[in-house]
Amino acid sequence: QVKVVESGGGLVQTGGSLRLSCAASGRTFSSFTMGWFRQAPGKEREFVTAISWSNSRTSYGRTYYADSVKGRFTISGDNAKNTVYLQMNSLKPEDTAVYYCAAGVLGGNYYATSGAYSYWGQGTQVTVSS
Repeated sequence: QVKVVESGGGLVQTGGSLRLSCAASGRTFSSFTMGWFRQAPGKEREFVTAISWSNSRTSYGRTYYADSVKGRFTISGDNAKNTVYLQMNSLKPEDTAVYYCAAGVLGGNYYATSGAYSYWGQGTQVTVSS
């Protein structure tokens, strides 16, 4: 069993920054993807960013971003610790949501598909005031 735990989040003004952390513990995998999704009130959960690791090195540390966060958010990670960080800069009110960390062994290019991830954190609230 894999446990995913997020930390960080909170209230910030427009233009501010926040950093989220996510650690996955339990089983280890030769290939692993960790991602962030978010869900605003009344909206569906949406992909934010992901990073994947593979012992084959073919996709080691490859990152993916939703268009809405490119240039503002940065995902980084330590695969030895199964931990990822989400640095969020230039935050906007529309970034307000519950942010969820997810982890799993993904096939193909399903990093933006929530159903492809097997393990989820409890979520952390990010609120950007205008």
